[in-house]
Amino acid sequence: MYELFGFKFMKQANMRAVLLAVTPIFIFAIYSYGWRVLAMLLVSIVAGYLTEYMFKRKSKKPMTEATLVSASLFTLVLPSSTPLWIVAVGMIFGILFGREVFGGFGMNVFNPALVARAFVYVSFPVQLTAGWAKNLTGFPGGFVRWSTEVVDTISQATPMLHYQYDQTTAPIRDLLFGTVAGSAGEAPKILILIGLGYLLYKKMVFRENLIGMMTGFVALSLLFTALGVESNPPLVQSLLTGGFLFGWAFMITDPISSARTKEGKYIYGFIAGAMTIVIRAFAIFPGGVMFAILIANMFGPIVDVAVNGYKKARKEKASGQTKEA
Repeated sequence: MYELFGFKFMKQANMRAVLLAVTPIFIFAIYSYGWRVLAMLLVSIVAGYLTEYMFKRKSKKPMTEATLVSASLFTLVLPSSTPLWIVAVGMIFGILFGREVFGGFGMNVFNPALVARAFVYVSFPVQLTAGWAKNLTGFPGGFVRWSTEVVDTISQATPMLHYQYDQTTAPIRDLLFGTVAGSAGEAPKILILIGLGYLLYKKMVFRENLIGMMTGFVALSLLFTALGVESNPPLVQSLLTGGFLFGWAFMITDPISSARTKEGKYIYGFIAGAMTIVIRAFAIFPGGVMFAILIANMFGPIVDVAVNGYKKARKEKASGQTKEA
């Protein structure tokens, strides 16, 4: 525990690892969209900690570094042109209803960053989807700019929106290097994978969640392709768009909102991956990852109950057979 600005904070090594993992993505976001991304982050951090403080001022419990992580992830899944007041409102809602109402850190069922993102997505659709900021290219890029030009959705739609409209796909090179319209965290995929690799190296994430989500995603995508579902994008396009890799690396790996049993983690991840494809193919939401992981969050405790119940039944059955013998 340590003190900063008169407030006590809880040291959380796993949260610091996540912050380090997403730092290169933030640097690229500033390069692509300007310093406004940093302003969004600061607003998100302040709003998050003010909300947490309101709940902890009487109990005098220490503040958590988890709020810093939630603020960082929330910022990266927003368009860089998001009004700052929406950033603040979203973060307040995410911390309040995504964590504190459940009893605080460690008790929450849902990922606070995704709760915040879902709230602003359904509450302020015009402000978030009417236009997208254009990416800057070439040095110094956004390092000498506050923000970039915002153009209408028709001129600068995200790859998933393009596919939803007319089944056109973006060049793989643009998807790999993150030079497409999207959220602030639409970074080169190698940066996301490096961040995930670091978390795996530090043993800060559950491999079972990753395997389960990727399996569910690939299996359903291939199945829908075989069945001729036209609204289902090609597998490679689907993997590289709609924030899938970002959600796979930094959202489904959240240990608090995850299932707890080993077998349950595979099922939990599979639900998230499969639901991403289902939502993309049949719902009006082109990305799908956000809602898919929130659905998996909801099923996490149920999956654990089912797994533990199955294990208990098998144990009792084996015990009964031993006694009979």
